[in-house]
Amino acid sequence: MSDSPLQGDVPFDGPVEYPITDELDLHIFRPKEIKGIVPDYLEACQEKGILTVRVIHGKGIGNLRRTVQSILEKLEIVESHTPASAQMGGWGATMVRLKPRTD
Repeated sequence: MSDSPLQGDVPFDGPVEYPITDELDLHIFRPKEIKGIVPDYLEACQEKGILTVRVIHGKGIGNLRRTVQSILEKLEIVESHTPASAQMGGWGATMVRLKPRTD
């Protein structure tokens, strides 16, 4: 039996810092976390002046893509969103254009 911290218990005591870039890969998160992560991440991007963000949700059967699109439709900071080009992930990713901050 292994004593690896990756087996069983979560190996972290608190939140893990995730770098804010122009790309959010949702594969590393649990599905139940997505509804909080996407808005928070996009707000952080907007604060940093990153106005074009690629959200990677994977192709699968489309459930996560539909969840992401539903979230994006409700966010006032989102100017537009569209499926990524074939070179950027096609149906497995969504390109999001954010509104610039007004303050």
